[in-house]
Amino acid sequence: MNVGDTLASLEIPVTRTLIVAGAIASRDYQDVHHDASLAREKGSPDIFMNILTTNGLVGRYITDRLGPGAVLRKVAIRLGAPNHPGDTMVLTGTVAAVDGNTVEIRVVGANGVGHHVIGTVIAEVAA
Repeated sequence: MNVGDTLASLEIPVTRTLIVAGAIASRDYQDVHHDASLAREKGSPDIFMNILTTNGLVGRYITDRLGPGAVLRKVAIRLGAPNHPGDTMVLTGTVAAVDGNTVEIRVVGANGVGHHVIGTVIAEVAA
């Protein structure tokens, strides 16, 4: 693995079930993650994905691409455009640094509106 290498992309269909299940699994019971009418009252066109679900999807993306021996050491993300039901989020990654078995990967998750997530993941890979 070398600086500048890109990871194969991953398309994730954003379904209502994924949004609600992710919120429940992360114990985030904010109504905007499961009740469309309350989300609309608060100015959103529909329910939207919470940050913990996004964080988990970013981690999955990296471990899927680096293999079963990979260990996540740090995941730092920032959200942008919300993920609503019907969106498709495409995750991409670029190797930013390599130090021995440790790699730093810049990750972008984009949907039809723009960047849903940008961030950096530091992971150790099997030697």
